[in-house]
Amino acid sequence: MELKTIGEQAKEVSRILNHLGPREKNQGLKSAAQALLDGRDQILEANRTDIETAKEKGMNPGMVDRLTLDPVRIRAMAEGLLAVEALEDPVGEVLSMKPRPNGLLIGKKRVPLGVVGIIYEARPNVTADAFGLCFKAGNAVILKGGSDSLRSNQAIVGCLQRGLEQAGLPARAVQLIENTDRETTRQLMRMNEYLDVLIPRGGAGLIRTVVENSTVPVIETGTGNCHIYVDESADLQMALDIIYNAKTQRVSVCNACESLVVHRAAAPRFLPLLKERLAEKQVEIRADADACAMTDGLKPASEEDWGTEYLDYILSLKLVDSIDEAIAHINRYNTKHSEAIITSDYANAQKFLNEIDAAAVYVNASTRFTDGFEFGFGAEIGISTQKLHARGPMGLKELTTTKYIIYGNGQVRT
Repeated sequence: MELKTIGEQAKEVSRILNHLGPREKNQGLKSAAQALLDGRDQILEANRTDIETAKEKGMNPGMVDRLTLDPVRIRAMAEGLLAVEALEDPVGEVLSMKPRPNGLLIGKKRVPLGVVGIIYEARPNVTADAFGLCFKAGNAVILKGGSDSLRSNQAIVGCLQRGLEQAGLPARAVQLIENTDRETTRQLMRMNEYLDVLIPRGGAGLIRTVVENSTVPVIETGTGNCHIYVDESADLQMALDIIYNAKTQRVSVCNACESLVVHRAAAPRFLPLLKERLAEKQVEIRADADACAMTDGLKPASEEDWGTEYLDYILSLKLVDSIDEAIAHINRYNTKHSEAIITSDYANAQKFLNEIDAAAVYVNASTRFTDGFEFGFGAEIGISTQKLHARGPMGLKELTTTKYIIYGNGQVRT
């Protein structure tokens, strides 16, 4: 199907979705969830073909795992739709209503964005998640996944569309672009006539390409060079537990810790403990010269290491003399995603919260909590690292906009 036709259909469907109430949307989500379960064998067969092709191309095991579906993951996709169904519908919420001296009553209410485009890489579960959130927020969605997961995405979207049809709702509320070449991606990024917003989900290269080339407004879901700063007053056992969790629970996610900053006064006691704890997962620590001189087994860091999102069992480490130096280092090299301080000093905790430039800033907790589900949003479309429209985990409300509604009784402007 031509890209223009997909855009036209999405625009038409978005007008229908704009008028749906919570009951109709919830029924659509329930039906789509059941269709995923009913189509499990079809999805698994398509996914097996994608996996075989990926392995033949030499895809690394971590990426193969992200591509892989099984009955448990398919059930999780269906349960994810039901979790969104259970959330409060944000559309129609009146945010304010105030009278003016001239008698006009001016209010603001929440409305759908319209048509959302999402470009993402080899994670087929994103297909169902993106549909569910966009649909509940009253938006039509156009999906463009990577070539590695094409067959899986086709099977998933086919099930979602059947579920919508069975609920008496337009199947074109979710559409998949099946042409995976770069020219089609370039055209999608210029579909201002049809798309209201474009959201990239994936690695730094994909996000940079979309941000630099799209004429459609972009919500940037950023990469995560996330730091943890171990302050002079930190509880060292707490610091070890938090760093171990943030680095090793899942190394391939954007909210994993990639960089440590340690106060020099705490380093002699802390670094040997850190090296021993992270050795449990064979984490490589790339440290500055002073840290390497202080503790055996650390590898020298380069300037490039300070700004790298490894997505691997690798961690950079920098020693500093003050919290001001720690904040300056983090603000220089971070990706404005998630940053944490481990401290027993209230003043330092507040200073860190106030001066770190990031979407999520933690005191004495793991960066792994930057997640829509963990924040109580039910799900997320991504983690926005920009400052306009949305920042942090993007749930249903972040997939809406607002409009002013004005009631009068004959007023004219003089």
